Amino acid sequence: MSTAQEFISPTEAKSAAAPKPRVSAPNRFLDMLSSVRLGIVLLILLGLACFLGMVIMQQNMSGFDRYYAELMPAQQIVYGYLGFFDIYHTWYFNALLLLLSLNIVLSSIDRFPSAWSYISRPKTDATDGWLKARKPTAHARFAGDCESAVAAAVSSLKAHGFKKTRATERDGRTVVFGERGAWNRLGAYAVHVGLLTIFAGGFMTTQIGQNGQMLLTPGQSSDKIQDVVFDLDRIKEVDKRIPFTVECLDIEQKLINNAGSINTQNTIDWMTRIRITDEYGSHDAVIQMNAPYDYRGYRFFQSSFVPTGRARNVTVEATPVEGGNTTRVVIPRNERLTLADGTVVRFVDFRANFNLGQEDPNEDTSHYPNPAAVLQVTAPGEVPQTAYAFGEDKKELPVASKIVGGYTFRLADFEKVGEAHILSVQRDPGADVVYVGFALLCATLIAVFFFAHQRVWIAVSPADGGDVTVLAGGDTNRNQAAFEEWFAKVIAAILGDEKEKFHEPRA
Repeated sequence: MSTAQEFISPTEAKSAAAPKPRVSAPNRFLDMLSSVRLGIVLLILLGLACFLGMVIMQQNMSGFDRYYAELMPAQQIVYGYLGFFDIYHTWYFNALLLLLSLNIVLSSIDRFPSAWSYISRPKTDATDGWLKARKPTAHARFAGDCESAVAAAVSSLKAHGFKKTRATERDGRTVVFGERGAWNRLGAYAVHVGLLTIFAGGFMTTQIGQNGQMLLTPGQSSDKIQDVVFDLDRIKEVDKRIPFTVECLDIEQKLINNAGSINTQNTIDWMTRIRITDEYGSHDAVIQMNAPYDYRGYRFFQSSFVPTGRARNVTVEATPVEGGNTTRVVIPRNERLTLADGTVVRFVDFRANFNLGQEDPNEDTSHYPNPAAVLQVTAPGEVPQTAYAFGEDKKELPVASKIVGGYTFRLADFEKVGEAHILSVQRDPGADVVYVGFALLCATLIAVFFFAHQRVWIAVSPADGGDVTVLAGGDTNRNQAAFEEWFAKVIAAILGDEKEKFHEPRA
């Protein structure tokens, strides 16, 4: 018979042989929901879903129609059926968020009492055998009295940052207990709160948030945004109403080279000037490439533009046919001005590649191959007439030399701009909640990993011959190496002149 078997009593053997009590199905289900293993699996699945959302373009992003057209038909059908084009709104993504949140809550409830016991019921007493099993541990024996050793232990602990000390005396033996950073035991639950806050913000955004695009042409207003809805292999746009009206006042495009095209490679910035009108009044704003605008929870971004060649303003030279000086005027788009004789000139339209026929909407005119301005000229007492202003190289054309309202018009210069700007409009009610969650998560992670719960027990007891025996042990939940250095300094300060007698206990 082995030594271990000799010390097992018949009662203990009977108890060991007894079958384990049956656990009810609800309890087994709750144990599964609160298990760390399930939490890890759910976290991996959620991360995989987010990864798919990054590598597969989502349907509310600019350029999705081109991305979708480049996919194979089988990809279009499978991705659409599985919801990969709008994965953050799918039922399984929300289910993963819900299950992971439930797992975090249940596991926190299940494990919180044991963590809280470190704070509410700290272990202030310890036997010699228990202290010798700690790491690190040390003991010494020297001449002196117990009261002086206890006072030295308390003083050393406080001097090394262990502000909470407590002495427990039993049968002439005194155990001095010191700890610091007990709150660190609750750090994991603060991390859980941060994660749940992030999940809540993300859920708010996916459920009640809005995304879409707004096409803005100067002079036009809209209270709707267009969003893409995907149904297997079919894409359609739907209008979503917003609680205010957006009027486009002006669009501007700053070019690197003013003589070049209006493509993105030659553009520094896009600026859209808008006026928002609602029951609270009117508000003017400017939206730039790196300067979005926020209003009533909606954020407006520069998304893209229509690269059809247009002009923000034109510089026109008006020459009277009956003699007189040429007048040089600058007319903004959709604006008018009055010449000295009362003739009104209005800037109606601009063509980057002018022809008298119908303009081809699919033609690339971003390089301005044949620019011309369309003007409306109203002489005093006459009906409005259409005039065309061309550049110097086209002045010999009959349409360019046509007399309208007693003037001939020449296009001297113009400011290039696209036909319209496309703004991305987002309503993200959970954004601030997510920011708070991330701030809390970062702060708690730093606190959890840069600090530790450290405990030290120092047992002082009288020995034969008037000596004093000091037995110490320590414990920490992280950064063991640094704690052992602190522990050695605490013990050295207690021993004082007796530190030469300090020695490690025998195994």
